[in-house]
Amino acid sequence: MRLLLMLTVLVSANAGHAQTKAMTKAWKGSPQAYALYTPDGNPASWSDLIDRAMTADVVFFGELHDDAVMHWLQKELVQNLLDKGLTPALGAEMLEADDQLVLDEYLLGVINKDKLKAAANLWPNYWTDYHPLVDMAKEHGLPFIATNIPRRYASFVYQHGLIGLDSLSDGAKAFLPALPIPFDINLPGYQAMLAMGSGHGGETLPMAQASKDATMAHFILSNLSGGQPFVHFNGAYHSQNREGISWYLKQSNPDLDIVAIHGHRQDNVLTPDSTDLQMGDFLIITNERMTKTH
Repeated sequence: MRLLLMLTVLVSANAGHAQTKAMTKAWKGSPQAYALYTPDGNPASWSDLIDRAMTADVVFFGELHDDAVMHWLQKELVQNLLDKGLTPALGAEMLEADDQLVLDEYLLGVINKDKLKAAANLWPNYWTDYHPLVDMAKEHGLPFIATNIPRRYASFVYQHGLIGLDSLSDGAKAFLPALPIPFDINLPGYQAMLAMGSGHGGETLPMAQASKDATMAHFILSNLSGGQPFVHFNGAYHSQNREGISWYLKQSNPDLDIVAIHGHRQDNVLTPDSTDLQMGDFLIITNERMTKTH
């Protein structure tokens, strides 16, 4: 009986080993949803990212707005911080500062989703891509800050330049950073914007972008909580190369500890494109064959 039992265990072990090898072989070469890298393009682990985010003042998740994998990872990031006992503040480019009141009313349960939809100026993909993050904040009692400049004022800057903001009412200026907004046209990101626009619009095009960056920085700074990271969701362009929002944060507080996650999409996630290296503290590459959210 003992011999039979030993043979049974041995056969089972060998079968399990063979099954594991078969599964490994089957998965080898299968599509991979994403990969994570250091700024130099070396592989990084998700736990590396979480450990770094835990000690930061501000964490930027620079996304591609229609990327389903990145939206999933944003939720995972917040959940992992919660699991570590942190209570991060959240904020997003996709919500504008003049919607903060109605957003707070939703978070507090004063209004429901239908009222939020009717009252707020929401992006077309808000409900699929960003509302789950807002609901996480609601569930866990986290602040969620609408950081972006109201789009009508960004359009006003495109028409009249940053100096035009001086003519706005005091009520309008409540949704802006302190004026005048500093502006460095020589920053590479703004120079690239000029080049992409082929000169159309002149300096007011990057000025409009700067009004967004400066406003988001202002509302992040206004809502920092000692010992807890502020996790901000924005298009990758707003935080890459430590420019954009980061530049404005550093103008106000050079000592801030900022972690930037830069999102990129390509066919082979296992070979980072050299042009995306050094864009942030972590590089997330997602598979471009993944279904887009909109």
